[in-house]
Amino acid sequence: MRVLGVNAVFHDPAAALVVDGQVVAAAEEERFTRRKHGKLPVPFATWELPGQSAAWCLAEAGLAPDELDAVAYSYDPALAPPVGPDVTEDGWEGLRTLYAQRAPLFLRSALPGLDPACVRYVPHHVAHAASAHLAAPFPSSSVLVLDGRGEAASHLAGRSVDGDLEVLAAQRLPHSLGLLYEEVTDHLGFRRSSDEYKVMALAAYGKPAFLRELREAVRTTGDGGFTVAPIELHTLAKRRAKDEEWTGEHADLAASVQLRLQEVLLELAGWLHAQTGDRDLTMAGGVALNCVANSVLAEQGPFERIWVQPAAGDAGTALGAALHVAHALGDRVAPMPTAALGRGWTGEELAAWLATARVAYERPPDLAEAVAEVIAADGVVAWFQGRSEYGPRALGHRSLLANATRAANLERLNDVKGREQFRPVAPMVLAERAGDIFEGPMPSPYMLFTHRVRPAWRERIPAVVHVDGSARIQTVDRADEPLVARLLEAVERRTGVPVVVNTSLNTAGRPMVDDPRDALECFGSAPVDALALGPFLIRRAALTRS
Repeated sequence: MRVLGVNAVFHDPAAALVVDGQVVAAAEEERFTRRKHGKLPVPFATWELPGQSAAWCLAEAGLAPDELDAVAYSYDPALAPPVGPDVTEDGWEGLRTLYAQRAPLFLRSALPGLDPACVRYVPHHVAHAASAHLAAPFPSSSVLVLDGRGEAASHLAGRSVDGDLEVLAAQRLPHSLGLLYEEVTDHLGFRRSSDEYKVMALAAYGKPAFLRELREAVRTTGDGGFTVAPIELHTLAKRRAKDEEWTGEHADLAASVQLRLQEVLLELAGWLHAQTGDRDLTMAGGVALNCVANSVLAEQGPFERIWVQPAAGDAGTALGAALHVAHALGDRVAPMPTAALGRGWTGEELAAWLATARVAYERPPDLAEAVAEVIAADGVVAWFQGRSEYGPRALGHRSLLANATRAANLERLNDVKGREQFRPVAPMVLAERAGDIFEGPMPSPYMLFTHRVRPAWRERIPAVVHVDGSARIQTVDRADEPLVARLLEAVERRTGVPVVVNTSLNTAGRPMVDDPRDALECFGSAPVDALALGPFLIRRAALTRS
């Protein structure tokens, strides 16, 4: 079966293709349009489809739209509240539903030749759940989904056995942990449905001074659900303007909502485990991108193993919807093989790009050794290798790399990217070395958990140690990433540490670099010392002018 998955309703539009149960391609629309998050998360944008990423997924497999057996759309308008006579009510929510109902016709326009009758609606949280339990390397698992909202709910708890999902609990709106976190994000002067990770980072600078108020407002109900009462956030901390300096009370509010989220997750996971007795938990939904909470759940919760979808946000519902429909149509679905499911280029194609750009370059006999020399000399390297990552984390394919032994590189990289200085950068480390340096859930190939940096290493790799002594690490398996593994070994020979700073290759407000043009433009506009574009190395001093 050939199934195209589509996410288009809220934000982070994306497409994914599953052929005969195998994940072939997946990509977010933002990587093509260069518009961060693809579109605004408003009802008026519901008609906008991931046309470019969908067309690329089909081209990657050599398929035409009329060759698809199904298109899986990750939202079921039949589950949304009925559309009343006034579509402007409830923030134009009725308009969102009307647009979703017409998705088959919109898709026919975006993908000429597609039969609208092949479009299947998949409930939003079922798509999230499938992106976890069907993509994970476990035949059966408990499943937990938490996000802002779907059609009429914000949460799903269930159990998957051989790919079949049994829903055990769901929390109806307006109660939502994700929306609460969004409200705090907005109150703290950041962009909702976008900057929640900034609140997570800021929390490390504060104390949970408002935990009592959060515990009163947010309660579990003993049946797998929870309630969230309205909170007057301005009574806890003054609303912060976008460009205003943050204060201690802002950090305290961030710390309070973060801790309460962790407590509630533990209670929900405890209830779920009591129902299933499973060893393994799979997770998706925007809340599952909260790597601090994930680590607390891994270390204090009842499950032995936790697997989180790398594209746990709404982009991942494109993949989940496709997997769900493929399974329903009888395909034996294989686990997700990697997060590197996006576009890639051959060496010849990259050379052509460099020739067109009139950029002087070299082809080192050993790229890993050449880049290690730059990093050891305290240079920042833009690293563009293989297929791009699906999801929000740079995992050694579209990365900025730097020397972890230099404390100043944290501020330097935040300046390069135009980010707030309270935000940490991440370490990349070989999987077999990670336990010597970090404590926490291992392996961690997708940067979805935080780890404690062992005291003996904190002064050796200061660039990647957050204010609370933690780090969001990526463990590198040499079988999966041989080039990155050789780079880490080459860096260790020069610096004495097997750790490299790894942050996403982009600047503030821009999506992660995806194609060679993006890489060359980012390199040309940012104070980066070298660009490793496939097998080629471009050094700052070697740029030509014409």
